Amino acid sequence: MPLHVPPAPAPALRSVLAALGSPTAVREARPPALRAAQGPLSPELPLPVHVLDRIIPSGRPPRTRLTGWRFLIRNGDRTVAAADTMLTPDGWAFAHFCEGPYIASSERALHQAETMTTTTRYQPRLLSVPELYMLTLWLHEEPNPEADAADGMPLPTDLLVPLAPAPPGIASHRPHRAADLLPVLTHRLTPSPPPAVPATPLLGQPA
Repeated sequence: MPLHVPPAPAPALRSVLAALGSPTAVREARPPALRAAQGPLSPELPLPVHVLDRIIPSGRPPRTRLTGWRFLIRNGDRTVAAADTMLTPDGWAFAHFCEGPYIASSERALHQAETMTTTTRYQPRLLSVPELYMLTLWLHEEPNPEADAADGMPLPTDLLVPLAPAPPGIASHRPHRAADLLPVLTHRLTPSPPPAVPATPLLGQPA
């Protein structure tokens, strides 16, 4: 599958390099995998992180918004952590380092996407559904390699690959068309109607 990996904003990359180069500049402690790493650390495979909003039926269409960029941190031939950046009033800034199952799952999903047989060109992104504690690799159909990674809603033909761990009942690492998966997520988040309350019989009438 042809992938157009979008270039990260230069200030976002610089903020990650500064955090890697100066541990004292980061407020929180580094994850154990970063502390144990020997040799140089390099940020690679930057992916824009979008959040899916308004997925519950409300008469308004759902929308996505760009909230950050995530870089995988490599130590030699191993990915040991990720670095997240966020958009502030002053521009892109380092947010935090993180580790956990989504790191390896992101890498696996990208390799999986590269081996799919299709001529459609996709721009890889991360799509978060906070209400379901869910993160997916979003393969956005985009023929223009220079397209802005901040723009666009999931197209019906876009592919969403749930990362592990996925919510119960949703298979991780299985590509889904956005038109098929988004209604499932909407159903998950739609509150059930309250149970009907039986009418109270009038005084003097049998219950």
